Amino acid sequence: MPDKEKENETKNGEEKKPEPKDQIVETKHSITLGGQEFKYTVTTGTIVLKEEAEKKGDKQGESEGEKPKASVFFVAYTRDDVADKMKRPLTFSFNGGPGSSSVWLHLGVLGPRRVVMTDIGDLPPPPYKLVDNEFSLLDATDLVFIDPVSTGYSRPVVGEKAKEFHAFKKDIESVGDFIRLYATRYQRWTSPKFLIGESYGTTRAAGLSGYLQERHGMYLNGVMLVSSILNFATARFNPGNDLPHILFLPTYAATAWYHKRLAPELQNDLQATLREVEAFALGEYTLGLAKGAALTASERARIVQKLARYTGLSAAYVERTNLRISIHRFCKELLRDERRTVGRLDSRFKGIDRDAAGEESDYDPSMANIMGPYTATFNDYVRGELKFETDLPYEILTPRVQPWSFDEHENQYVNVAETLREAMTKNPHLKVTIANGYYDLATPYLATRYTFDHLGIEPTLEKNLAMTYYEAGHMMYIHLPSLAQLKDNLANFVRGAVPA
Repeated sequence: MPDKEKENETKNGEEKKPEPKDQIVETKHSITLGGQEFKYTVTTGTIVLKEEAEKKGDKQGESEGEKPKASVFFVAYTRDDVADKMKRPLTFSFNGGPGSSSVWLHLGVLGPRRVVMTDIGDLPPPPYKLVDNEFSLLDATDLVFIDPVSTGYSRPVVGEKAKEFHAFKKDIESVGDFIRLYATRYQRWTSPKFLIGESYGTTRAAGLSGYLQERHGMYLNGVMLVSSILNFATARFNPGNDLPHILFLPTYAATAWYHKRLAPELQNDLQATLREVEAFALGEYTLGLAKGAALTASERARIVQKLARYTGLSAAYVERTNLRISIHRFCKELLRDERRTVGRLDSRFKGIDRDAAGEESDYDPSMANIMGPYTATFNDYVRGELKFETDLPYEILTPRVQPWSFDEHENQYVNVAETLREAMTKNPHLKVTIANGYYDLATPYLATRYTFDHLGIEPTLEKNLAMTYYEAGHMMYIHLPSLAQLKDNLANFVRGAVPA
């Protein structure tokens, strides 16, 4: 027999790289939801994703074994008191960015532990803490939180290039392949399956609805989209693209309403005000922008006055914008006289810039509001309660994934709405629910509604779509009343999408 030492050598005398391995830890816990105690298991760790390596030469197409590509971090919650886990719903969750870990949905709404904020979602003083989440979705479904490669503790293996995973298509493939592998390893192929994504995670979820179905034959029961963006033309303020100016307008109005910058008659009823603004945005305003330079002086003056009325900005400022108010200008301008800005993710929150005369905000106060509490509590939770140990930094929201590649959409806007439509058409049992925040200036609710109004889905399948709305922002769950409402809506959706 050869020496043991030589088993670690390659033919050219170089040492083999150690094979990357899974690292899995299980812990046991319990929680009381709705007056009932549930015992559950948390599986925390990394699974190595591999791909088949093909032989080169005369026998192309034959497998040469599996090549490790990336180590993907996940946290899975499964109820212990379930007799037949195959009948138990299973939900895969992720956030967006690109570059975000899954921590926001995990510790904000779905998981059995949540971050303590103020009731309206404002930043408490440090140190921060977790409490049992009475709004967890664990009573309705098992949960698996996935960190895409380069986020959280997920990393490419030694010798693989990280940028390979920083792309629209490869991201969907790697997350989809993890879902297939998890369902295989833990014998959940016949469980009712769901996806939930937030922000760019909704782009990923729509892409996955097609990829899982076409590549792996995995049909889903439901997709939950939180603060959705499927058609990027609705949110890119580029010259020649007037859609965002139209579709952001009601959220500008909601923001101005919240900060009491509208005329008294518009401050009485938010819903009535939004209906009026929506009608203007999709009617007179759309037609006016379509006319361009052909717009008459009187038509232009009327639109200027209405834009000023609905946004809380001065008519002179609106005129200078050429009737097109970009999001960054709005966030800076609305409360300029107070030397304050408003948030992009949640326009209820105010920021303070060094230079009140600038063109754009120094930072997003709504992001600053949540970054500290979620980062600190997750780092404590994963090592303390979940017993997973690593010295890697947990990448909550990393710029390391940039530049993000959209090569498949060169010379066009990204639009995965068609992927979702096709998946729903081929699987007519697939249901979709969409959660929207009125104060979300990252993915405004009218932009989402516009996308689904143009989905082109067969009328008989429209019953499979549901929209819900919340008086909060992009992460509506940081607002306690919205969190309670979101929990009820998501739980009802899961139960309604599982066959009796």
